[in-house]
Amino acid sequence: MNLNKCIFCEIVSGNIKARKIHETEYSMAILDAFPLKDGHSLIISKTHRPKIQDLSIKENSDIFSALYFLTEKIEKAMGCSSSLIGIHNGKDAGQEIPHFHIHIIPASKSNKNMSIHSLFDKKDIQSDKLDEHWRLILNEIKLI
Repeated sequence: MNLNKCIFCEIVSGNIKARKIHETEYSMAILDAFPLKDGHSLIISKTHRPKIQDLSIKENSDIFSALYFLTEKIEKAMGCSSSLIGIHNGKDAGQEIPHFHIHIIPASKSNKNMSIHSLFDKKDIQSDKLDEHWRLILNEIKLI
């Protein structure tokens, strides 16, 4: 395989075999080839778009409808009642393959450190700094 080719694009095109579990107009769901837990699945965009904001509204709607449909099915199949839903939205957020995808990782009571907060060092942000972040975000979405 050419190292410049995207592995997810190759899976979508059928050039690489994958354990497909669901397919829609804009997405394909597969079992993760390197699972973190039993039943760890991925929903991948059928078009090569690195980040969520690169997807069209139709693609977003389709992909998140697939997420809604599959989450309960995967949890039931794996005998659990919870799951961690994860999106690495860009390289700096830990995205290893620059192609939009969503992780569905089944979780049970015995799982430890599944909280997103366990992934980061605790940071004490003062109230005035939170207000500054709030204003910056509101300004970007033009609410202030």
